[in-house]
Amino acid sequence: MTATTPNKTTDSTANSPTPYTGFDRLFIGGRWVTGRSEHKLKPINPYHQTVIMELAAANQRDLEDAYQEAKQAQVAWADTPPSQRSHIMRRATDIMDARQDEIISWSIREAGSPRKKAMLEWKAARDVMEQAVFAPYAVEGRILPSDIPGKESRVYRRPVGVVAVVSPWDFALNLANRSVAPALALGNAVVLKPPSNTPVTGGLIFAKIFEEAGLPPGVLSVVAGPAREIGDAFVSHPIPRVVTFTGSTKAGRHIGELAVSSPIMKRASLELGGNSPLVVLDDADLELAVNAAVFGKFLNSGQICMSTNRLIVDEHVYDEFVDRFVDRVRQLKLGDPNDPDTDIGPIINEAQLNAHLQHIENGRQEGARQLLGGDPDGLMLPPHVFAEVTNRMNIAQEELFGPIAPIIKVRNEADALQVANDTEYGLASAVFTRDEGRGLRFAQRMDAGMTHINDQTVNDLPNAPFGGEKNSGIGRFGGDWAIAEFTTDHWITVQHSPRTYPL
Repeated sequence: MTATTPNKTTDSTANSPTPYTGFDRLFIGGRWVTGRSEHKLKPINPYHQTVIMELAAANQRDLEDAYQEAKQAQVAWADTPPSQRSHIMRRATDIMDARQDEIISWSIREAGSPRKKAMLEWKAARDVMEQAVFAPYAVEGRILPSDIPGKESRVYRRPVGVVAVVSPWDFALNLANRSVAPALALGNAVVLKPPSNTPVTGGLIFAKIFEEAGLPPGVLSVVAGPAREIGDAFVSHPIPRVVTFTGSTKAGRHIGELAVSSPIMKRASLELGGNSPLVVLDDADLELAVNAAVFGKFLNSGQICMSTNRLIVDEHVYDEFVDRFVDRVRQLKLGDPNDPDTDIGPIINEAQLNAHLQHIENGRQEGARQLLGGDPDGLMLPPHVFAEVTNRMNIAQEELFGPIAPIIKVRNEADALQVANDTEYGLASAVFTRDEGRGLRFAQRMDAGMTHINDQTVNDLPNAPFGGEKNSGIGRFGGDWAIAEFTTDHWITVQHSPRTYPL
C-alpha cells in the first residue's frame, strides 16, 4: 500500500456478480458447515454499533476436521502442475476485480474502514493475489558442488505441507491474503483462523473467492472461533508445519512458544507490534514530511501495525513542523466510513477505545502538551496531537494503534537516530531529508526491518520483504521471501560411482 489511492473501477451494478451469501457458516473441506461450538460470533459494525450477523463458531472437532481434510488434500494439490495452480490464482484475481465493490463494502461494515482505506486495502490484497499467479514458477532447486568423487548433491525445494494462518482485524483482507495466496500457490494447504470481529474480510471472503476460482476441496478451510476455545489447539496441532501470525507481541510470543513446544515442532512466522518512528531531519522538505506524517499516522485511525507511532523532529524545524502538522490534522474529516470524503472512521471496538483514552490521559499526566483532541462520540475518536513529548513517556514507548500523534523534539541527527532506535520494536520506519545520501546512511543505521526515505511508514509491496526486527517479529512476507517461508529445502545426493570409505 502506498500513499496513492488506486483508481476505482467503474461502478456498474448491471454487470456485478450476485453477492456472496452464507457467511453464517464455516468452510471446511470444501463444504459450508455450521460450527459445533456453543459460542456464536457476532461481529459489530463499529460505526452504526449494530450486529452484522451471527456465526456459529468452530470448536476443536471442527478444527480437527479442517486439519485432516487439509492434510489429505495437500498431497494431490502439491502434485498439480504449476500451470493449474497459477490459473486458479489468476481466476481468484479476476474474481477480486469483479467483486471489488462488494469486498470494499465488507471492509467498511466489519472494520469501520473509511472507504479510502478500504480501497487501498483491496488493492494491496489484489496485488498479493496477482503476485501469487507467478509464484508456482518461481520455486527453484540447486545443484551444489561436492568434494566427494562421483557424488551429485541436489537441493529440492518443496511445499511445507499444511500452513496455519492467524489473521488480524486491522488490515484483515490484506494481512490474511499475504499468507493465504502464496502458501496456496506454492502447493500447500491452508487452514485459516480469522479474527472474531472481522471473520468475513479476515477469512470467509477468501473461502468464497477460492471456491468460485475452482480450488480443490480441502485445500483451504476457514475456522472462526474464540481464542479461548480453539486458539492454542490451532497452533499446537501436529499437522501444520508452519504457523503465521499477525498481531500483538504478547500474543506472538505465546504462539511462538506453542509452535516449538507442540508435539511436532513447527516454524513460526510472526509479524508483531510496532513503534514506528518518522524522523524529520533539519534539511527536510516540511510540506512533504507533514503530508506523509498525516497519512502515516491517521490512515485507518492509526489502527495499523506499521502506522507512524512517533514523530521525531529536529529542533531547528520543530516549531514549523508542529504548526503545519496541526493545521493539516485539523482539516481531516471524521465521520461515516462509507462517505468517500471521510478520512477518519470509528475505532474497532470499546476495548480499543478505552486503551486509547488511557494513553491520552497518560500523556497529559506525564506532561505532554495537548494541541488537538476531543471527547469520543460512540467509537468515533477525534485525532489527538501532543507536543513536548519525551521518548520516556508512555505515549512514546507503547504501540498506540490509534489516532494519537506524539511529537518529539531532538537536538540533531545523532540524537534523532538514538531516539528512533530506543524502543523494543523494529518494524517500519521513515526519515525525511533533501540529501538522499544522508537519508540512506541514516536508514542503514535504523533498527528496523523496513525504512522509507522521504515517505511514510505505511508501505507494503507484494514483491518486497515485509517484517520486523527485535520484538516486531520473526520472518518476512512477500515475493521471494514468502517462497522461503512456505517451502522447505530437501537435500538429496546421488552417489553415481562406488565410494571408498576410510573404515
